[in-house]
Amino acid sequence: MAAITFDHCVIHVGDWQRSIAFYRDVLGAEIVPNGKGAHFRFGPAQLNTHGPDQIGHPRAQMPVMPGNSDICFEWHGDIEGAAAHLARHQVPVELGPVQRSGARGTGTSLYFRDPDGSLLEFIVYGKA
Repeated sequence: MAAITFDHCVIHVGDWQRSIAFYRDVLGAEIVPNGKGAHFRFGPAQLNTHGPDQIGHPRAQMPVMPGNSDICFEWHGDIEGAAAHLARHQVPVELGPVQRSGARGTGTSLYFRDPDGSLLEFIVYGKA
């Protein structure tokens, strides 16, 4: 079998400019213009987007709506730095720090929300 790696998934946003600013400024995404909106690139992985007046085809049987996503990002630093970063951007932490399991094992996580209410997580592996 050929090697398989994660490439992208799709989220739905309610307001292009608000979401572009959040994913660029808070999560450090590279903004990739796409039609009326944009995709959000994080190194080799990407969040494709559906949004106002732009929905891709084909699409999932039951397409995700704004606020229905749950996505984890690895924070490359300590958990205190992640909390300080969110505070600087006035993004409240909903839960954490808490121990969670991720792609690389057990880590320490903080949970917060994007402007549409989707649940986002920063996980730190190793030193908490």
